[in-house]
Amino acid sequence: MSTTAPTRLYAEGVSLGYDDRTVVDDLTVAIPDGKVTVIVGGNGCGKSTLLRGMARLLRPRGGAVLLDGEAVHTMPTKQVARRLGLLPQNPIAPEGVTVVDLVGRGRHPHQSALRRWSRDDDRAVAEALALTDTTDLAERVVDELSGGQRQRVWIAMALAQGTDLLLLDEPTTYLDVAHQVEMLDLLAELNLRAGTTIVMVLHDLNLSARYADRLVAMKEGRVVAEGTPAEVVTEDTVRDVFGLESRVIPDPVSHTPLVVPVGRHLGRPGATIGDPPTKERP
Repeated sequence: MSTTAPTRLYAEGVSLGYDDRTVVDDLTVAIPDGKVTVIVGGNGCGKSTLLRGMARLLRPRGGAVLLDGEAVHTMPTKQVARRLGLLPQNPIAPEGVTVVDLVGRGRHPHQSALRRWSRDDDRAVAEALALTDTTDLAERVVDELSGGQRQRVWIAMALAQGTDLLLLDEPTTYLDVAHQVEMLDLLAELNLRAGTTIVMVLHDLNLSARYADRLVAMKEGRVVAEGTPAEVVTEDTVRDVFGLESRVIPDPVSHTPLVVPVGRHLGRPGATIGDPPTKERP
């Protein structure tokens, strides 16, 4: 095993699983600094498991996850939390907690017996609320919010943590299309302005291709393709990873790859892309 990581966050020969089931097997992947990396793949392929392993929530059965050259699972929790922010899948808020209190918990890694709450903490919370458009919700109880509002509040808490490395598991869950694009725009802006390294798990392949600098495509616990969206999003890879027949064309807005699924209605003899679907008459 190498003693130094080629990037700040590096998984080297990692195997991860639950009970007697291995989900990720001998996987190696380097997260490029200052870039947006999106992990894609079908359900159950190990995307979220890999993210949990990189975030120190799941101990590897083999290999290691290195953060700044150190094995992340041997580092103290607070030390990791000062360097790496995490939005897990389906987080649960304490009962009765308000939005501002929950977002403020993102500042806990910076607190100690010698460092109490300060104006810097107030400023970080206020900025996180403003960035996620949740300032007006500050005094609301989190349990009373809609799913989309709660998701934005959780992202605000991750931003308040003030790290330059963010891991997000399905950050667009519960958001409608407009808010999905708004949230991904926010993360892209954070990356561009502050150089924040962002790693996301997303289901939407077209949004992934639009916002990622680098894609990691997984299948059955292994990386089958990684690189730029243009390198990864091909008809062959979509077929291999997702079991989906498609056509890949340039996105007319972003000029990134756009996946157009071939549905069963185009499976009839002689049908081609562009043909209108046929419907049986009653």
